Amino acid sequence: MNEMYNMGIVTHNLGVIALFGVIFINFLMLYAIKDLRKYVRVISLSTPILSIAIGTVFFTGVVMMAAKHLEFTIQNIAMIVAAVLFIYLEVKRLMRLKYLDKKIENIFTSYRDFASKILVIEFFITLFIALWMWL
Repeated sequence: MNEMYNMGIVTHNLGVIALFGVIFINFLMLYAIKDLRKYVRVISLSTPILSIAIGTVFFTGVVMMAAKHLEFTIQNIAMIVAAVLFIYLEVKRLMRLKYLDKKIENIFTSYRDFASKILVIEFFITLFIALWMWL
């Protein structure tokens, strides 16, 4: 049982590292792609990867909570709040992209500023929770 618990912790930590990687790649794509139509296409293809990374972290977190007999410690509650906040920010970022008027000339620049703020917030939320749990 202890080996399974330790493996779950390692899997959870690897999921968090993958989430950091996906946030970083999204940030790079945001500034590397200059055309809005191309960016929308790339994001629509890469969104399942982000969903898998988020889902991995959430699923392994739920399994770990079940292994600890559903103890609602302050750390678990903080991770649940961070997960809900992360999903909210992602929905906000992607919905704004969905409803952009592609005919307006500098709309991608304003979206880029908005999306970079969201990605930085997501990065720091993930970093804060990860450092709190790893230290």
